[in-house]
Amino acid sequence: MGVVEEAHNVKVMGSGSKTVVLGHGFGTDQSVWKHLVPALVDEYRVVVYDNMGSGPTNPDYFDFERYSSLEGYAYDLIAILEELQITSCIYLGHSISSMTGVIASIFRPDLFSKIILLSASPRFINAEDYFGGFEKEDIDQLCQAMESNYKSWIDGFAPLVIGGDMDSVAVQEFSRTLFNVRPDISLSVFRTIFTFDLRHFLSRVTVPCHIIQSSKDLAVPVAVSEYIHQNLGGKSIVEVISTEGHLPHLSAPEVTIPVLLRHISHDITTDDAC
Repeated sequence: MGVVEEAHNVKVMGSGSKTVVLGHGFGTDQSVWKHLVPALVDEYRVVVYDNMGSGPTNPDYFDFERYSSLEGYAYDLIAILEELQITSCIYLGHSISSMTGVIASIFRPDLFSKIILLSASPRFINAEDYFGGFEKEDIDQLCQAMESNYKSWIDGFAPLVIGGDMDSVAVQEFSRTLFNVRPDISLSVFRTIFTFDLRHFLSRVTVPCHIIQSSKDLAVPVAVSEYIHQNLGGKSIVEVISTEGHLPHLSAPEVTIPVLLRHISHDITTDDAC
């Protein structure tokens, strides 16, 4: 195993002529794909990895300056693909990793046959001409709560993001992976995500993009998925699914997994892109 593979806990499973790479979102790790991976391994080569800073990674490897922007994560993704000698992949990214895939595809479009963006947002804070869902004051308050008492913040944040109560399995799972992240790293990543503005990258994307969005997501309004669709430089398609929460692949796999499988296996046609 190479240095990059080991640092990111890379696992390669299954077999097939096509490779699917799965990137997880904030506060989770590669285990969040547990409902999807079994449905892929018979037909695809599947690669999962942990973003630097997530619970299973070595916190000593987390470079606060490098990961203060998504370019750091994009370079990590490219390094993983290069070390595994993957020349083309279907990339499925959730939340922060969806935008990581977008940026990586601008740097190295040859490495991506298509990108599937699940619960993606190029900017979370509202602007004069843009509805991201949050005001700056909302983010400041959340950061203050994280700094004050990280565990209490998780107890409040996890049910809101998942869209369920503390007793639900999905909320408990998300709480567990959030708690596994060192608090100072979690706060740094949270600030990076919720204060970035990546809208200017969208027009530079040439790789086909499939945008998948919950119909009710506290973190990402449905309008954001349409904004991405309208501003991407290449072909794209949007599908809004009847799920609640920011992590539908964890909280509603029975609805979400078939949709993801369909977008993995089918490419965008001319009619779709209209």
